[in-house]
Amino acid sequence: MKTKKVLLLLANGFEAYEASVFTDVMGWNKLEGDGSTDVITCGIHKELKCTWNFTVIPEVQLKEIDVKLFDALAIPGGFESAGFYADAFNEEFLSIIREFEQAGKIIASICVGALPLGKSGVLKNRKGTTYHLKNGYRQHQLANFGVELVDQPIVVDKNIITSSCPSTALGVAFTLLEMLTSSENCCKVKHLMGFNKEDRTND
Repeated sequence: MKTKKVLLLLANGFEAYEASVFTDVMGWNKLEGDGSTDVITCGIHKELKCTWNFTVIPEVQLKEIDVKLFDALAIPGGFESAGFYADAFNEEFLSIIREFEQAGKIIASICVGALPLGKSGVLKNRKGTTYHLKNGYRQHQLANFGVELVDQPIVVDKNIITSSCPSTALGVAFTLLEMLTSSENCCKVKHLMGFNKEDRTND
C-alpha cells in the first residue's frame, strides 16, 4: 500500500492541540488502521514556539520541501499575540499552499489556519470558514479574501477543509483521514480511539 504523506506546516505561535490532532489521528492510523499515513512536521524556522510557549523543532525546513512527495497539507491555527501571522502570511508560507493547490492535493486547516489559505488566493470564490467568535472578526477577514463564508463547524470545498474553532480539530483530522483512505478505515480508527459512543463497552 502506498504511503500517504501529510505535511504538517507549522507557523510560530501555532496551537499545539490543533497540530497534535493530525499527528495522533494519522499515527493511530499508521499503527492500528490501514497503516498508510505518515506526518512530517515543517516550518520556516529551525525552532518554533507554540502559542502556549513551549518550543518545537520541525523535522524539515520549508525551503527543503518537494510538494510532489506529499499527498496533503495540514495547517493548524494560532494566536496573533504569539506571532502566528508573521509566519502564516509570509510569502514562503503562502507559496507552498499555492503549490499544493496547483497540484490538486488535499489541504486541511483548523480555525484561523484558514486565513493563510485565504491570503494565498486558493480559497477565492470558494466556500470556507474560520474562527467564528469575537464578533466574527476573523470570518470577516477571510471574506475579504474573496471567500464565500459558510456557517458550519467544518466546511469541505473539493480538496480544501476549513473549520470554525479549536473544538473542530479532531473532526478536521478525521475528515482528512477519510479523504486520504476511506470511510470504513476512518470509522475503524475512530472506534479504536474510543470516539464511537456505541463502541465504548465493546473493546
